[in-house]
Amino acid sequence: MMKKIGIIGVGLLGGALAHRLAKQGWEVIGHDPLSTVTEEITMCDSATELVSQCKTVLLSLPTSDIVDSVIDSLGCTITNQHCFVDTTTGNPEEMEAISKILKALGANYLEANVAGSSELAKVGKAPLFLGGEKEIIHCCHDLLNTLAPKQFYVGPIGAASRFKLVHNLILGLNRAGLAEGLALAEALGFNASEALSILRETPATSMAMEAKGELMAKGKYNPPQARLTQHLKDVRIIQHLADKAGANTPLTNTHQSLLEEAESLGFGESDNSAIIEAFRQKCD
Repeated sequence: MMKKIGIIGVGLLGGALAHRLAKQGWEVIGHDPLSTVTEEITMCDSATELVSQCKTVLLSLPTSDIVDSVIDSLGCTITNQHCFVDTTTGNPEEMEAISKILKALGANYLEANVAGSSELAKVGKAPLFLGGEKEIIHCCHDLLNTLAPKQFYVGPIGAASRFKLVHNLILGLNRAGLAEGLALAEALGFNASEALSILRETPATSMAMEAKGELMAKGKYNPPQARLTQHLKDVRIIQHLADKAGANTPLTNTHQSLLEEAESLGFGESDNSAIIEAFRQKCD
């Protein structure tokens, strides 16, 4: 029999995961009031309708607040036969609370945070950070292996969200450093694309440079691989967690200001490589 999976949230990431699963032979049922129907996904009009059809449900939503709202809306539709696998990058404390709500309803919950862009996720090259009970991970073995062959178990519920934010901090600062360097190159009279071709052959090269360099150099941020406003959301959560833990994050403080400036310039819904526009604005 064809394996069936439900996905609530068929945006950039959820759509990429749906594509990945459909191409690997899964029957994919989706729900997203903002998403258009695709040939690969059978769309439901409501989350309740989807959950009534699917025992395993992938969540790929913008924030943990929205996850909480969706779970609340499902009410008695949730049974002890359901397992929710959450790819949302959210507040770890809220993910822990959601886990307790689902446990009280008899349902299972697992964090499966995606380390990479929607483009990488679509081809199974974005590793997963897993948080939750190992028994549940074992039960979801086929699903997780289809999404990403490379997986890292980092602890109980909440741990994967925390580790994903560590990952996103480092990745985001890599992008910001690249943006600052390219903006400086332009200010000094170098062509950004030509500078990139040289930098790729030096120790300054990076995965961020390969993924985002040409987008920054050419100013082509659409369609986005990951939206700038979503990363700004992550950075704000990082700051909240760092403050609670007493961690010193001066670079992230600056990063947040740069992202906010780029968002104010109208690049919030553009690819996160548009952070370079905050540097270009300062150079004008």
